[in-house]
Amino acid sequence: MTRFPYLAAAALSALLCAAPARAELVVFSDGRVVKAAGYEVFEPEQELEVRLHGGGSYRVDLSLIERIVEDEVEVSEVVVQTVGGPDEVSYDLSYKDERQPLFGSAYDAIIRAEAKKNDVDASLVSALIRAESNYQPRAVSRKGARGLMQLMPATAKRLSVKKPFDPASNVSGGVRYLKELLKRFQHRPELVLAAYNAGERAVETYGGVPPYRETIGYVKKILSWWTPAIVATVSPAASPGSGGVPPESSN
Repeated sequence: MTRFPYLAAAALSALLCAAPARAELVVFSDGRVVKAAGYEVFEPEQELEVRLHGGGSYRVDLSLIERIVEDEVEVSEVVVQTVGGPDEVSYDLSYKDERQPLFGSAYDAIIRAEAKKNDVDASLVSALIRAESNYQPRAVSRKGARGLMQLMPATAKRLSVKKPFDPASNVSGGVRYLKELLKRFQHRPELVLAAYNAGERAVETYGGVPPYRETIGYVKKILSWWTPAIVATVSPAASPGSGGVPPESSN
């Protein structure tokens, strides 16, 4: 499947003037961000151990962690490129009957139902699930994310997902979160995907896809499987966070 025209592979890479540094960004649900030397999830205790640069560590309740992003690129000498082309472009990523789940999984009926209920593109949901868990409902990442859409405990709690390993509950929560991101980032696919991976604050801080190796790779991977319908474009789009949604297509 061809990637949509405004996302060239070169535009998704941060150009470095110096060798990148590795780090782990631990993002708390209250907005705090800690740059850690490493981490470890302790499942029985539902705790995260944060290892600090220079030695030492501490543990926190896993439910307080919004997400963990690996491989931050130091940005003091990084040119952060625009990812959406010369104009900021939005797409109509609402539910359309002709845009169905892509991969013929056992969970397509759930994906269709939740996508239609929340007015979200079902093909986008299916591509995101493939990237997050490869359709494994019992998947647990080393960061503590769970289920098909890899919800962190803090996100699951906020979305009232009490059974993260239940496919219907997990997809319901994940699609509702995706709907929030579509509204927040005006249906701009690269920003929505980056926010799902790295968090809304990171996208807003950098004014685009954050220069994190993990996030850049995540966006590129999904866009190699999935492309938005080229309809209902708005150019330029409203700035991130303003809550605008593109008008319905006249097609």
